[in-house]
Amino acid sequence: MSSSEPGKVSGRHRDTLRQIFAHPMSHNVDWRAVVALLNEVAPVREHEDKVEVEVGDRRMVLKRPRTKDAAADELVEVRHLLESLGYGPAQG
Repeated sequence: MSSSEPGKVSGRHRDTLRQIFAHPMSHNVDWRAVVALLNEVAPVREHEDKVEVEVGDRRMVLKRPRTKDAAADELVEVRHLLESLGYGPAQG
């Protein structure tokens, strides 16, 4: 998948994608939904307390939150990764 032509995400992930790109940033984005979205667009390795995503030469490690919602600073990282893959708020 090239960054100019991202793959389509399934219907259940479109809302998560919109939440990640929302302005102002949403602070109640479900962690499991973020991991599921990432798993649809890139290889994801889950460990006990973290999730690792590698795309090309980019590697991102996210720490599992104590609550059900993803941390805002990690959502910013996820947004940047998705943008580098060609995704945006209207993608899907």
